[in-house]
Amino acid sequence: MDTARGRSSVRHDPKGIDAQADSPDKGWRARIAILALGSFAVGTDGYVIVGLLPQIAGTLHVGIAASGQLVSVFALVYALMAPVLAALTGRWSRRRVLVTALALLGAGNAVTALAGDYALVLASRVVAGCGAALFSASAVATASHLAPQRRRGSAIAMVTTGATLALVLGAPMGTVIGDAWGWQSAIWFITVLAAVVAAAIAVLLPDIRLDPAATLRQRLAPLTDMRVLRVLVVTLLGFVAIFLPFTYMSAVFAPAIDGRESRLALLLMVFGIAATVGNLTAGRLADRYRPRFVVVGALAGIAVVFAIMPLVRDSFVLAVAVQALAGLVCFSVIGPQQHRIIAHAPAGGAPVVTSLNLSTAYLGNFCAGALGAVLLSSGAAYVPAVAAAFALVAGLVAAWGRDRR
Repeated sequence: MDTARGRSSVRHDPKGIDAQADSPDKGWRARIAILALGSFAVGTDGYVIVGLLPQIAGTLHVGIAASGQLVSVFALVYALMAPVLAALTGRWSRRRVLVTALALLGAGNAVTALAGDYALVLASRVVAGCGAALFSASAVATASHLAPQRRRGSAIAMVTTGATLALVLGAPMGTVIGDAWGWQSAIWFITVLAAVVAAAIAVLLPDIRLDPAATLRQRLAPLTDMRVLRVLVVTLLGFVAIFLPFTYMSAVFAPAIDGRESRLALLLMVFGIAATVGNLTAGRLADRYRPRFVVVGALAGIAVVFAIMPLVRDSFVLAVAVQALAGLVCFSVIGPQQHRIIAHAPAGGAPVVTSLNLSTAYLGNFCAGALGAVLLSSGAAYVPAVAAAFALVAGLVAAWGRDRR
């Protein structure tokens, strides 16, 4: 489908999306692959700092807790700005939105790599977080629009797989690059990747204009539904638990890592691979059983694994094993949680509530970073122990009440 046909299908067909879905164009896979690569860049930017915390702390002359706030600020900006930016850019073409998002991501990372001052680096993570928030939701909507109707599920999965691969490959690869050539090199890698994807989108993506996005008030309206709020509370508590040990992995497993960046990279990779398996398995279980049961089981598993974690942090072999278990249960939460919240969405409101759920997950990420910084002053072993308590409370909240089937 060329650009002219893309304009025609959207501007003159009142059922623009359905008309596009039946298009015989074979080029949609290549375009969605570009979106997946952009999702990989965004995901890597969110996770890579975790493996670089010791180096960044040394360069900026701050502690691990302070450098961990670079992760927290990115997550907070994503959580707060995703619905706001989506509402502000609802009438833009998707090509303009995606290119702008990647430009913000690249600019933020360029400043991160060049700055030698902690405050400026922190500010640069705000810019990068805005780019990530703007890209993610728009990429999924664009993928759904580009693909034929019978392939929309696969198209969305391709884009989200980019984010999963960021956890499996991007974060460990960034750690290895940072160990070999300095942490700034890993950040420059993301900057260049964002620029390449932005150029590809500018050239290859049609001028797609979807239906006007919901206003900010419409996006926040589900917050008045107590059933939706209960699901969001579980997501918030659960992701505080998940990201406490993940954000401060280098400190939690410091005795086992023994200052070797290659060991930290391996722990990240093992976690990522297990997380991918857990995510896929939880999806199948949520289709077969009630999603709430899957969430409760996953949170119970998280509580047990994190309770064990302080006992094995001195052994690298045991650390690898416990990270595999952690990845398996931690990423068994978000998919079933999306199932749960969609069940309570008003007609046509599924994109809104899923966006709120993802924003809440990133808010949990932020809270984990802030709380973890406080806990580190008492000892890194307290981080997974407190995380286990959060997981337990989240599981109890999830077990309370019933979901709509």
